[in-house]
Amino acid sequence: MNIVERFLNYVTYDTQSSEETNVTPSTKKQMVFAEHLKKELIAEGLKDVELDEMGYLYATLPSNTNKPVPTIGFIAHMDTSPDASGKDVKPRIIKNYDGSEIILSNGLVTSPTIFPELLDHKGEDLIVTDGTTLLGADDKAGIAEIVQAMVFLQQHPEIKHGKIRVGFNPDEEIGMGAHNFNVEKFGCDFAYTMDGSEVGEIEFENFNAASAKIAINGCSVHPGYAKDKMINAARIATELTQMLPTDEIPETTDGYEGFFHLTNISGSVEKAQLSFIIRDHDREYFERRKKEMIDIVENINEKYGKGVAALEIKDQYYNMREMVEPKMYIIDIAKQAIAEAGMTPIIKAIRGGTDGAQLSFRGLPCPNIFAGGLNFHGPHEFLPVQSLEKAMITIVNICKISAQKSTNINHP
Repeated sequence: MNIVERFLNYVTYDTQSSEETNVTPSTKKQMVFAEHLKKELIAEGLKDVELDEMGYLYATLPSNTNKPVPTIGFIAHMDTSPDASGKDVKPRIIKNYDGSEIILSNGLVTSPTIFPELLDHKGEDLIVTDGTTLLGADDKAGIAEIVQAMVFLQQHPEIKHGKIRVGFNPDEEIGMGAHNFNVEKFGCDFAYTMDGSEVGEIEFENFNAASAKIAINGCSVHPGYAKDKMINAARIATELTQMLPTDEIPETTDGYEGFFHLTNISGSVEKAQLSFIIRDHDREYFERRKKEMIDIVENINEKYGKGVAALEIKDQYYNMREMVEPKMYIIDIAKQAIAEAGMTPIIKAIRGGTDGAQLSFRGLPCPNIFAGGLNFHGPHEFLPVQSLEKAMITIVNICKISAQKSTNINHP
């Protein structure tokens, strides 16, 4: 099975996660895919294949050298985003993309005018959706690349490498992917998540992240007799959103700029609910943003009455930079691996999160490497076949280079 066939098989599995269930994995369908992957890893010759009851899958490619070399890991997540359906994905491959608009179903068009990154892949073969679902390259591309790299290394025993650990987890898209990842069992000196985007990218900075949920309790009274009695929860919800900075939202920010993002709002006169995510690369600014949210809710309660608005803020993950910087040889290995695969390494900060952030703070330095897909979380998602292949070769190169440089690596 080649890497494209492997990826196309993976996206037939609906693995959308859910923030509503409060169980792990958050959806049973993720476990269906995990069971499939377990059988596949065994069939492909990996050892110590283990799937736990929470949907975390681990496996080993044993070392083929007698040198003392670090144990390294590669990690990808099985779930797809709750933002768009991942059911009945119908991918197609556009051979030798010519730079024109891509017509999807239901009158939907992926245009290089709106998505200029398409033009960076003229002449390549693009895997696209039919416009009714996301594709699932985030992160089934990463899984396909890791599995294919393990197969490649077994087919090429002349490439010397140390012990390699593979880890696939559920629920990354809801910020829970690393919560139950068994770092001790994984047993690696360092690892990489294959969960990035454009070719050549290496990421070891990410947002500090928190979620905020606000419940508003109103008072429903006949509108004809509502004066000084009614508390309209739905209207207060809209008022609250306008109290946040209008220029600090995802639509208006870039680079290292943080934001408040309203992800859901619903309600009636009697009850309303709002969900936000709070993001910033700078830890101090991150704390300020959380304080601003607290102050806004307090202002609502001062205006409408104690207990009208209730806020719950939860930190989700932190910027991994402070954990990776002391061990920059991990980044140097990735840069060399990418260069040897014929690409220019690109160091950039993630405007988002990755399981590697939490894992880094739990003692497993874990930067993120490109997986090749673009326009995640919606029907405009696409994956160049050539990027898929280059990511796989990058994994192989990391394994090779880690063994070659083993004497220069300071083990944790």
